[in-house]
This record gives sequence, C-alpha cells and structure tokens, in this order.
Amino acid sequence: MADKKLRSQAWFGKKGRDGFIYRAWMKNQGIPDDEFGKPVIGICNTWSELTPCNAHFRELAESVKKGVLQAGGFPLEFPVMSLGESLMKPTTMLYRNLASMDVEETIRANPLDAVVLMCGCDKTTPSLIMGAASVDLPTIVISGGAMLTGRYKGKKLATSDLWRIVDKATLGEIEDEEIREMESCFGRSRGHCMVMGTASTMAVMTESLGMSLPTNAAIPAADSRRKVLAQMTGRRIVDMVAEDIKVSDVLTREAFENAIVVNAATGGSSNFVVHLLAIAGRVGVDLDLKDFDKIGSKVPLLTNLQPAGEHYMEDFYYAGGLPVVIKELTHLLKETPTINGKSIIENSANSENYDKNVLADFEKPFQENAGIVVVYGNLCERGGVIKPAAASEELLVHSGKAVVFEDIEDYHARVNTPELEIDETSVMVLKNAGPKGYPGMAEVGNMALPKKLLEKGIKDVVRVSDGRMSGTAYGTTVLHVAPESASGGILAIVENGDEIILDVPNRTLRLNVDDAEIKRRLENWEAPDLGVKRGYTKLYLENVNQADKGADMDFLRGKTVNLKLRESH
Repeated sequence: MADKKLRSQAWFGKKGRDGFIYRAWMKNQGIPDDEFGKPVIGICNTWSELTPCNAHFRELAESVKKGVLQAGGFPLEFPVMSLGESLMKPTTMLYRNLASMDVEETIRANPLDAVVLMCGCDKTTPSLIMGAASVDLPTIVISGGAMLTGRYKGKKLATSDLWRIVDKATLGEIEDEEIREMESCFGRSRGHCMVMGTASTMAVMTESLGMSLPTNAAIPAADSRRKVLAQMTGRRIVDMVAEDIKVSDVLTREAFENAIVVNAATGGSSNFVVHLLAIAGRVGVDLDLKDFDKIGSKVPLLTNLQPAGEHYMEDFYYAGGLPVVIKELTHLLKETPTINGKSIIENSANSENYDKNVLADFEKPFQENAGIVVVYGNLCERGGVIKPAAASEELLVHSGKAVVFEDIEDYHARVNTPELEIDETSVMVLKNAGPKGYPGMAEVGNMALPKKLLEKGIKDVVRVSDGRMSGTAYGTTVLHVAPESASGGILAIVENGDEIILDVPNRTLRLNVDDAEIKRRLENWEAPDLGVKRGYTKLYLENVNQADKGADMDFLRGKTVNLKLRESH
C-alpha cells in the first residue's frame, strides 16, 4: 500500500491551511494522527428506524469497521437516504434515483478511497450500487439478510402469506384481532422479507454480479455468520484498494448476463428487471429488455422458495445457499471476475447441496423455463414483463374482456362494489401506475381480486398494468408496460369491454381493437395533470425514463465522468 497513491491524500496529505482544516476537524472525534495515512474506507449505511429491514445496520456496521481496522484501513461511516418499503409513500421507487444521487455525490465529494455499501430493503441495494457505480471507486456490498420465518399457531408465516390473509379478510373469514396477533408472530427477527421477494432478489443479484463475497445472498440477518461476513467484507475492501479493483472491473456485460441466468434459476422478483437495467445504464453496458427473455426465459427453476415454491430464505442458506445454484449453472455462466479476486465459478466450485427439497439439480428442476418473459404488441410496444413461475399456467394463453381501472384510487373505490362487471375470464387493467403516472411506478400491478371472484373460489385472473408488483406476490400479471399510460401509451385508451389477448409462448400482448379506432382514441386522449410544480418529484417527472430503460433519470445514465476536485478553502 506504501506505493499506492490514495485518493484521500488529496485531503489528509495536504500541508498548510487546508491540510490543517481537513485533519483538525476530524481529530475532534478522537482520531489519532497516524490514521490519516491509511486508506479511507467509507461505510455507506442505510440504517433507519423508518426502514425496519435495515434497523440492525448500526450493529452490523461495527462488524464491518472491525474488518477494516484489522486490515489496516481507516473506516468512516456515513448515512445516506434510506428507503423503507413498508412505510414510504407514494412508493420507494420514486426515491430510488434520488437516493442514488445522494450516494454518488456523497462518495464523490469526500476523502474516500473505497466504499462498503450496506444494503437491505428493496431499493437500498440498487440505489447504492447505482450511485457507487457512477463514481467507480473500489466498492463492495454487504446485505442485511432476511428475517427468520414467522411462526403462528404452529405454522410458518411469511410475506407471501400476506396476500392470502388479505383475501381472507375481504371474505370476512378472518377478524382484525387475529390479524394483529399474526403481525406479532410475523416479524420475529431483524432483517428483510423472508421469501424470495425483491430484497432477497437484490442480494442474489449482488452476489451473482460479483459485487459481494460468496454466501452474502442468503445468510439470515439473525445468524451470527452475517456478522462474520460483514467483518470479512471490511477486511476485503482494504485489499481492493491496493489491488485497484473498481466497480467497472466487475460490472461487465458478461456479469449482467450471469445475473439474468441466476435470477431465473432462483425465481427472483420481476423488479429485478427494472433495477438491473438501471445499474447497467450507469456503467455504460448496453443491456436491453429483450436480453432478459433471450438469456433467462429458458432457464429452469432450481430453488423451491416462496412465492414460487414452498420454502424460505433461511432454508435456502441452510441448504447451501447461492453458491450451490451457481455451481449447477456453471455451463450457462461466463467466468466473470468478482470482488474477492476469484471468478464467480471458482467461488462456487466447492459448494454442496444439503437439501434437495430446497435446491434442485439442473437435470431435475422444480420447473422448466422459469425466467422472466418479455411480451410485445400494440398494448406494450416497448415491452411488458411477466414472471411465469408466479403465474397460472392455464392463463398464459388467454383472451378476455377488459375491466379497466383508471388509477389505483379508482381501483380501490370500485373493486368490491356489486356493480363491477367481472368474471374469471376478464382481464383486469390498471392505468397510471407507471414511472410518471403514479408517480414512481408503485407495486400495485398485482391487483387483489374482487370479492365477487373470491367468493366463487377464483384464485387468479390475467392482470395488465404499467406498474410493478411486489416480489413477494404472485399471479398472472403483465407488468412494466411501456410506454406507460401517462405518457400516451396504448394502455391509456383501453376501455371496458375491449378484448385483450395474451399469448406468453408467442411473446405477445395485444389490444384487439382496429387501428382506426385506436388512432381516434389517441387523438382524443389528454395527458393527466399530475399537479406537481416543485421539488424532486418535478425533476423526476421531467427526466425519468420509461421502464424498459430502467426508470432511471436520463441525465444519470452513461459511464462515469471523474469531476475535477476543486479546493474549497
């Protein structure tokens, strides 16, 4: 490290007035003088009591610091905007890009040689990676881990059960008092959702991209080995400074292709698509929506995890974790580098499957062709995504009459009214749930079924939306329709009773209305007045890309530009 020119020395190595200011003000925290020649490791912490999934991060950060100190680094922890999926309105997705800007500018503006990203709840992972990628320093991720599985009256309880509980409540089969009791049995430990929802999908994405140490994806938050991994992460980042391993060295085109394959095999969330596209856009990798179908749609499902299967994230780890899945996929993966200096394939070579009820061999998968499918047609000219592993097979080829909800408020107002004309053949359509329409592209695409269908025992119908759905949810739902309705996509002019034809095997979604009528409706369509006149949301609405481009801001895409550091004193 003695020969390594440290970025932090532009601050702490200076003489005269500026050097005095940089060091003296830091010394008021009790920092010895000899620390200022060591590599400075920023610990980017998304701890917040408003982000319950990340509420244990202050403690976890101490384990990272131990590792940094052991390896001869100088750890400095700093906060950034934290995105709590369970509390924030209108949706954390609205603020993902803002949080990434916070991360980028905080890293760029401060005397940091490398960064540890502490990620947990859904959007904290992509936002932190997006921001760090835009600066391109040595960077490593430590995820917070999933909660232990809930237990209620002798049965397991997890996030995906929430949708079933809601349906029972709609039917009057469960009382509020019992729901409140379930709540206390649900979140029984620290950590994020205990199924293969978006948070766990993001942890899987991170490990498969090579941005974390092996086993990061699945260690439960409450397991002491999560702290051990955090400590080893702290040690490793110091070595990465000496080896000059930057984000751009790891996030190659081949790494993104690997992540698509692994996501399919693990039954990952459909939200993976919009986040991976956004990250790729930050590092200048030409990733297209079609790549998710081309690369991943034929990959078999190797994990038996909710919501697509039966088991939970802690079962995943105890069965061998992600390295087992990667080992089974070796023939489909590229030998890409990871942050520990080994390839993704080397890291998994010695893994062992301890439970084949949870993790399958490639030759005997739980499901064939489980990856994300992308459909096109006049209703989604720039694409829409569907997750077959979470859908009903009999609905993957379907035509039905549209039951249209103009926005989520319209849906809530009418979905359970006796007047709603709907049956099991209908196609539920939700407009104005996309990046601009909501705004923020909320997880509302998997609309709960109307009471009148639930009473008939109907469990699923085809649903179409420009919004997203929770990674913990399931159903035959076409999501991320682009262009969205608020931007004048064809979705905007769908009317009640129109026939919609879905054909997943042939990758099509079509509004069966003649072109002349579509043209007439578009000519009479008026863009909704979103009523936003100021602040970040105005900036977002003016610059956000559509879902097929990752819903990132147009001015944030592209390779890193290292801005010149100017003196401030």
